[in-house]
Amino acid sequence: MKMEIVSKKENALYARTEVRFTVDHEREATPGRNAVAEEIAKQLKTKRECVVVAEFVSEYGIGKSTGYAKVYSSKKDALTYENPYLLKRNGIMSDEEAAKAAAKAAEAPKE
Repeated sequence: MKMEIVSKKENALYARTEVRFTVDHEREATPGRNAVAEEIAKQLKTKRECVVVAEFVSEYGIGKSTGYAKVYSSKKDALTYENPYLLKRNGIMSDEEAAKAAAKAAEAPKE
């Protein structure tokens, strides 16, 4: 698997860096979300738990995938700003924690 970061954009409001990337995995299986997040963390010199892969799309028959990830400055910021289902999907939050967070969000008063 060969990964290239296509663009990086700093988002100070959410304390994160937004990254668009391409993965070349010709003659290999499509890499998992966890493997992609680990590679992004390694390239940007951060911890795996701060990387949330929001989008990862594989192109049929070509062996290339593109995606979008958010790299937070800390795990606390990721837990504060990110949707519980994405945190669960990326392995940052457990099933029970995600269910509690979703229930808490549903109970919040709407304006």
